Amino acid sequence: MPTAATQAKTKVKKLTQTKAELPSLRFYHSPALRLQTLALLETLESAQHHPSHGPALADLVNDLINAGMEHYFLRPLKLADVSFVTEQSARLGMSGAVRLISSVSRKFIERMDQQQLAVIAAHIRSLT
Repeated sequence: MPTAATQAKTKVKKLTQTKAELPSLRFYHSPALRLQTLALLETLESAQHHPSHGPALADLVNDLINAGMEHYFLRPLKLADVSFVTEQSARLGMSGAVRLISSVSRKFIERMDQQQLAVIAAHIRSLT
């Protein structure tokens, strides 16, 4: 019988196969976040159910959201050399958005069972 991780990878692969040729955007994040991501994905893919997987995955998603927002929205403002007030206003707005998104995603992720967590992990893996 296939494991939850194998089933999740198959499910994500089916969903992403049709999108493989489409244009995409990506963001760069720190080597430390990359190592954290890969370590957690390995743990989720190889381990059986453990109560800390949901909160750990929610933490990772939060870190990825922060990195993405920084890369897509705040970094361009720095590059455009906008005023300090403009940059701080944008940072404050992004901070509120990140808190909201992270709060909502955490509530859903922490309630997921092992198979659902495996699907999320497989999706994140497909993005890396």
